[in-house]
Amino acid sequence: MALSLPRLRFLQLLALSVCAVGVAGLLGYIDNFWLYRGYPAPREPAYVKTRGHTEVIRVKSDALGGRVQRVYVYLPPNYDAARTRRYPVLYLLHGVPGLPQVFLRIVRAGIIDDELVAQRRGQPLIVVMPSGSTGPFTDKEWANGAHPHEAWETFVARDLVRAIDARYRTIRAGRGRAIAGLSEGGYGALNISLHNPGEFRVIESWSGYERASDIRSIFGHNRSLLAYNSPLDELPSVAAKLRRTHSFIWFYSGRHDRLRDQNDDFAAVLTRLHVRHRYLVLGGGHDWRLWRGEAQAAILTAERALSRPGSA
Repeated sequence: MALSLPRLRFLQLLALSVCAVGVAGLLGYIDNFWLYRGYPAPREPAYVKTRGHTEVIRVKSDALGGRVQRVYVYLPPNYDAARTRRYPVLYLLHGVPGLPQVFLRIVRAGIIDDELVAQRRGQPLIVVMPSGSTGPFTDKEWANGAHPHEAWETFVARDLVRAIDARYRTIRAGRGRAIAGLSEGGYGALNISLHNPGEFRVIESWSGYERASDIRSIFGHNRSLLAYNSPLDELPSVAAKLRRTHSFIWFYSGRHDRLRDQNDDFAAVLTRLHVRHRYLVLGGGHDWRLWRGEAQAAILTAERALSRPGSA
Protein backbone atom coordinates (compact mmCIF):
# COMPACT_ATOMS: atom_id res chain seq x y z
CA MET A 1 0.00 0.00 0.00
CA ALA A 2 1.42 3.40 -0.99
CA LEU A 3 2.14 5.89 1.80
CA SER A 4 0.40 9.24 1.79
CA LEU A 5 2.63 12.27 1.33
CA PRO A 6 2.11 13.58 4.92
CA ARG A 7 2.93 10.15 6.37
CA LEU A 8 6.02 9.84 4.17
CA ARG A 9 7.25 13.23 5.30
CA PHE A 10 6.64 12.27 8.94
CA LEU A 11 8.72 9.10 8.52
CA GLN A 12 11.50 11.07 6.85
CA LEU A 13 11.58 13.55 9.72
CA LEU A 14 11.60 10.67 12.21
CA ALA A 15 14.54 9.03 10.42
CA LEU A 16 16.46 12.31 10.38
CA SER A 17 15.81 12.77 14.11
CA VAL A 18 17.10 9.28 14.87
CA CYS A 19 20.20 9.95 12.78
CA ALA A 20 20.75 13.27 14.53
CA VAL A 21 20.53 11.62 17.94
CA GLY A 22 22.94 8.93 16.75
CA VAL A 23 25.43 11.47 15.44
CA ALA A 24 25.14 13.50 18.64
CA GLY A 25 25.72 10.37 20.68
CA LEU A 26 28.75 9.45 18.59
CA LEU A 27 30.20 12.95 18.90
CA GLY A 28 29.59 12.86 22.64
CA TYR A 29 31.40 9.52 22.89
CA ILE A 30 34.35 10.84 20.87
CA ASP A 31 34.52 13.97 23.02
CA ASN A 32 34.36 11.92 26.22
CA PHE A 33 37.05 9.54 24.96
CA TRP A 34 39.31 12.49 24.06
CA LEU A 35 38.87 13.91 27.56
CA TYR A 36 39.21 10.67 29.53
CA ARG A 37 40.83 8.20 27.07
CA GLY A 38 38.16 5.62 27.85
CA TYR A 39 38.52 5.87 31.64
CA PRO A 40 35.66 7.05 33.87
CA ALA A 41 35.68 10.64 35.06
CA PRO A 42 37.78 10.87 38.24
CA ARG A 43 35.98 10.85 41.59
CA GLU A 44 37.26 11.48 45.08
CA PRO A 45 37.04 8.45 47.41
CA ALA A 46 34.65 8.80 50.34
CA TYR A 47 37.41 8.88 52.94
CA VAL A 48 38.83 12.13 51.53
CA LYS A 49 37.10 14.79 53.62
CA THR A 50 39.19 17.82 52.66
CA ARG A 51 39.86 18.42 48.99
CA GLY A 52 42.03 20.68 46.92
CA HIS A 53 40.80 22.76 44.01
CA THR A 54 41.88 23.83 40.54
CA GLU A 55 42.56 27.32 39.26
CA VAL A 56 43.20 28.26 35.64
CA ILE A 57 45.61 31.15 35.16
CA ARG A 58 47.35 32.72 32.20
CA VAL A 59 51.08 33.34 32.10
CA LYS A 60 52.66 35.82 29.72
CA SER A 61 56.04 34.65 28.47
CA ASP A 62 58.80 36.86 27.10
CA ALA A 63 60.52 33.67 25.93
CA LEU A 64 57.55 33.08 23.62
CA GLY A 65 57.49 36.62 22.29
CA GLY A 66 54.83 37.81 24.74
CA ARG A 67 52.52 34.87 24.11
CA VAL A 68 50.05 34.08 26.91
CA GLN A 69 49.79 30.41 27.90
CA ARG A 70 47.01 28.77 29.88
CA VAL A 71 48.17 27.01 33.05
CA TYR A 72 46.17 24.73 35.36
CA VAL A 73 47.12 24.91 39.04
CA TYR A 74 45.89 22.40 41.62
CA LEU A 75 46.03 23.79 45.14
CA PRO A 76 46.18 21.17 47.92
CA PRO A 77 43.68 20.66 50.74
CA ASN A 78 43.59 23.52 53.26
CA TYR A 79 45.72 25.80 51.06
CA ASP A 80 43.38 28.77 51.53
CA ALA A 81 43.12 28.22 55.29
CA ALA A 82 46.85 27.74 55.98
CA ARG A 83 47.78 31.33 55.14
CA THR A 84 51.32 31.24 56.53
CA ARG A 85 52.37 27.96 54.97
CA ARG A 86 54.62 27.51 51.95
CA TYR A 87 54.34 24.48 49.71
CA PRO A 88 56.55 22.48 47.35
CA VAL A 89 55.53 22.47 43.70
CA LEU A 90 55.27 19.68 41.13
CA TYR A 91 55.35 20.80 37.48
CA LEU A 92 53.75 18.33 35.05
CA LEU A 93 54.45 18.43 31.29
CA HIS A 94 52.03 16.78 28.86
CA GLY A 95 52.86 14.82 25.71
CA VAL A 96 51.66 15.33 22.15
CA PRO A 97 48.91 15.29 21.15
CA GLY A 98 47.89 16.54 24.53
CA LEU A 99 46.57 19.17 26.88
CA PRO A 100 47.44 19.94 30.51
CA GLN A 101 43.99 18.78 31.64
CA VAL A 102 44.98 15.16 31.05
CA PHE A 103 46.81 15.20 34.37
CA LEU A 104 43.55 15.98 36.17
CA ARG A 105 41.13 13.94 34.06
CA ILE A 106 43.13 10.81 33.27
CA VAL A 107 46.19 10.72 35.54
CA ARG A 108 44.07 11.98 38.49
CA ALA A 109 46.94 14.08 39.88
CA GLY A 110 44.75 16.27 42.07
CA ILE A 111 42.82 13.36 43.54
CA ILE A 112 46.06 11.46 44.20
CA ASP A 113 47.40 14.53 46.03
CA ASP A 114 44.24 14.59 48.16
CA GLU A 115 44.40 10.84 48.80
CA LEU A 116 48.03 10.84 49.92
CA VAL A 117 47.40 13.75 52.29
CA ALA A 118 44.29 12.05 53.71
CA GLN A 119 46.24 8.80 54.21
CA ARG A 120 49.13 10.73 55.83
CA ARG A 121 51.51 9.07 53.37
CA GLY A 122 52.76 12.20 51.62
CA GLN A 123 52.84 15.94 51.96
CA PRO A 124 50.56 18.38 50.14
CA LEU A 125 51.87 19.75 46.85
CA ILE A 126 50.90 22.54 44.51
CA VAL A 127 50.58 20.87 41.09
CA VAL A 128 51.23 23.07 38.04
CA MET A 129 50.20 21.91 34.57
CA PRO A 130 51.15 24.29 31.73
CA SER A 131 50.20 24.14 28.08
CA GLY A 132 53.40 23.49 26.15
CA SER A 133 52.41 24.32 22.59
CA THR A 134 50.14 26.47 20.45
CA GLY A 135 47.54 23.69 20.15
CA PRO A 136 46.89 20.09 21.25
CA PHE A 137 48.32 18.63 18.02
CA THR A 138 51.27 21.03 17.66
CA ASP A 139 54.68 19.62 18.59
CA LYS A 140 57.15 21.91 20.36
CA GLU A 141 59.12 19.28 22.36
CA TRP A 142 59.28 21.65 25.38
CA ALA A 143 62.56 22.84 23.86
CA ASN A 144 64.17 26.11 22.82
CA GLY A 145 63.83 25.83 19.09
CA ALA A 146 65.82 27.32 16.25
CA HIS A 147 63.26 30.02 15.43
CA PRO A 148 62.46 33.30 17.24
CA HIS A 149 59.93 33.28 20.09
CA GLU A 150 60.04 29.47 20.36
CA ALA A 151 61.89 29.17 23.69
CA TRP A 152 59.55 26.67 25.37
CA GLU A 153 62.24 25.47 27.78
CA THR A 154 62.82 29.02 29.01
CA PHE A 155 59.07 29.51 29.30
CA VAL A 156 58.96 26.67 31.86
CA ALA A 157 62.25 27.14 33.73
CA ARG A 158 62.07 30.94 33.98
CA ASP A 159 58.75 32.57 33.10
CA LEU A 160 56.45 29.91 34.53
CA VAL A 161 58.46 29.29 37.71
CA ARG A 162 58.66 33.03 38.40
CA ALA A 163 54.93 33.47 37.80
CA ILE A 164 54.00 30.60 40.14
CA ASP A 165 56.40 31.77 42.86
CA ALA A 166 54.98 35.30 42.62
CA ARG A 167 51.35 34.22 42.75
CA TYR A 168 51.33 31.32 45.23
CA ARG A 169 52.90 30.46 48.59
CA THR A 170 55.65 28.22 47.27
CA ILE A 171 59.03 27.11 48.57
CA ARG A 172 61.00 29.43 46.30
CA ALA A 173 64.06 27.24 45.76
CA GLY A 174 65.03 24.15 43.81
CA ARG A 175 64.70 21.99 46.93
CA GLY A 176 60.96 22.71 46.79
CA ARG A 177 60.41 21.96 43.10
CA ALA A 178 59.86 18.79 41.09
CA ILE A 179 59.30 18.48 37.36
CA ALA A 180 57.81 15.46 35.61
CA GLY A 181 56.13 14.57 32.36
CA LEU A 182 54.84 11.73 30.26
CA SER A 183 56.20 10.73 26.85
CA GLU A 184 57.35 13.98 25.21
CA GLY A 185 56.77 15.68 28.56
CA GLY A 186 59.17 13.22 30.19
CA TYR A 187 61.80 14.13 27.64
CA GLY A 188 61.06 17.79 28.30
CA ALA A 189 61.44 17.36 32.08
CA LEU A 190 64.88 15.78 31.62
CA ASN A 191 66.04 18.25 28.98
CA ILE A 192 64.92 21.34 30.90
CA SER A 193 66.46 20.11 34.15
CA LEU A 194 69.83 19.27 32.63
CA HIS A 195 70.01 22.74 31.11
CA ASN A 196 69.00 24.32 34.43
CA PRO A 197 70.64 22.15 37.11
CA GLY A 198 69.38 22.88 40.59
CA GLU A 199 66.16 24.54 39.44
CA PHE A 200 64.26 21.32 40.20
CA ARG A 201 65.35 18.94 42.97
CA VAL A 202 63.29 16.00 41.65
CA ILE A 203 63.19 15.13 37.95
CA GLU A 204 60.80 12.48 36.65
CA SER A 205 60.32 11.00 33.21
CA TRP A 206 57.35 8.74 32.55
CA SER A 207 58.08 6.81 29.35
CA GLY A 208 60.18 9.69 28.04
CA TYR A 209 63.22 9.60 25.77
CA GLU A 210 66.74 10.97 25.83
CA ARG A 211 67.57 11.81 22.22
CA ALA A 212 66.06 14.80 20.45
CA SER A 213 63.85 14.01 17.48
CA ASP A 214 65.19 15.60 14.30
CA ILE A 215 62.14 17.76 13.67
CA ARG A 216 62.93 20.51 11.18
CA SER A 217 60.21 22.89 12.39
CA ILE A 218 61.76 22.81 15.88
CA PHE A 219 65.51 22.21 15.55
CA GLY A 220 66.04 23.14 11.90
CA HIS A 221 68.18 20.02 11.30
CA ASN A 222 70.92 21.74 13.33
CA ARG A 223 73.24 19.00 14.61
CA SER A 224 74.68 20.99 17.48
CA LEU A 225 71.19 22.01 18.61
CA LEU A 226 70.04 18.39 18.43
CA ALA A 227 73.00 17.25 20.54
CA TYR A 228 72.44 20.01 23.10
CA ASN A 229 68.81 18.94 23.41
CA SER A 230 69.64 15.24 23.81
CA PRO A 231 69.96 14.36 27.53
CA LEU A 232 72.14 11.36 26.70
CA ASP A 233 74.70 13.66 25.09
CA GLU A 234 74.34 16.49 27.59
CA LEU A 235 74.47 14.48 30.83
CA PRO A 236 78.28 14.12 31.15
CA SER A 237 78.78 17.89 31.05
CA VAL A 238 76.28 18.60 33.86
CA ALA A 239 76.66 15.51 36.07
CA ALA A 240 78.84 17.34 38.60
CA LYS A 241 76.25 20.11 38.97
CA LEU A 242 73.47 17.54 39.42
CA ARG A 243 75.48 15.87 42.17
CA ARG A 244 76.27 19.19 43.83
CA THR A 245 72.60 20.26 43.85
CA HIS A 246 71.46 16.84 45.18
CA SER A 247 69.21 16.29 42.18
CA PHE A 248 67.29 13.03 42.04
CA ILE A 249 66.14 11.52 38.74
CA TRP A 250 63.26 9.01 38.87
CA PHE A 251 62.15 7.50 35.58
CA TYR A 252 60.58 4.45 34.04
CA SER A 253 59.89 2.74 30.75
CA GLY A 254 57.48 0.03 29.70
CA ARG A 255 59.09 -3.31 28.97
CA HIS A 256 57.64 -3.22 25.44
CA ASP A 257 58.17 0.49 24.81
CA ARG A 258 60.13 1.15 21.60
CA LEU A 259 61.95 3.93 23.47
CA ARG A 260 63.18 1.64 26.24
CA ASP A 261 66.71 1.31 24.82
CA GLN A 262 67.31 5.02 25.28
CA ASN A 263 66.17 4.78 28.89
CA ASP A 264 68.39 1.76 29.51
CA ASP A 265 71.37 3.69 28.14
CA PHE A 266 70.51 6.77 30.20
CA ALA A 267 70.34 4.72 33.39
CA ALA A 268 73.77 3.23 32.64
CA VAL A 269 75.31 6.69 32.17
CA LEU A 270 73.70 7.99 35.37
CA THR A 271 75.20 5.05 37.25
CA ARG A 272 78.63 5.58 35.73
CA LEU A 273 78.57 9.29 36.61
CA HIS A 274 77.22 8.67 40.13
CA VAL A 275 74.10 10.81 39.68
CA ARG A 276 71.41 9.86 42.17
CA HIS A 277 68.55 8.13 40.38
CA ARG A 278 66.08 5.26 40.26
CA TYR A 279 65.12 3.55 37.02
CA LEU A 280 62.20 1.15 36.67
CA VAL A 281 61.30 -1.18 33.81
CA LEU A 282 57.60 -1.94 34.15
CA GLY A 283 55.16 -4.22 32.43
CA GLY A 284 53.40 -2.61 29.50
CA GLY A 285 54.14 -0.32 26.62
CA HIS A 286 53.85 3.38 25.85
CA ASP A 287 50.28 4.04 26.92
CA TRP A 288 47.79 5.61 29.32
CA ARG A 289 47.31 2.41 31.27
CA LEU A 290 50.93 2.57 32.41
CA TRP A 291 50.97 6.32 33.10
CA ARG A 292 47.71 6.24 35.04
CA GLY A 293 48.73 3.12 36.94
CA GLU A 294 52.08 4.55 38.05
CA ALA A 295 50.88 8.07 38.82
CA GLN A 296 50.52 7.54 42.54
CA ALA A 297 54.04 6.14 42.86
CA ALA A 298 55.41 9.05 40.82
CA ILE A 299 53.63 11.75 42.83
CA LEU A 300 54.47 10.07 46.14
CA THR A 301 58.15 9.97 45.11
CA ALA A 302 58.09 13.73 44.53
CA GLU A 303 56.25 14.41 47.78
CA ARG A 304 58.75 12.46 49.84
CA ALA A 305 61.88 13.85 48.17
CA LEU A 306 60.99 17.55 48.33
CA SER A 307 61.37 19.90 51.29
CA ARG A 308 58.50 19.96 53.74
CA PRO A 309 56.07 22.89 53.84
CA GLY A 310 57.24 25.79 55.97
CA SER A 311 56.12 29.16 57.21
CA ALA A 312 56.06 32.14 54.87
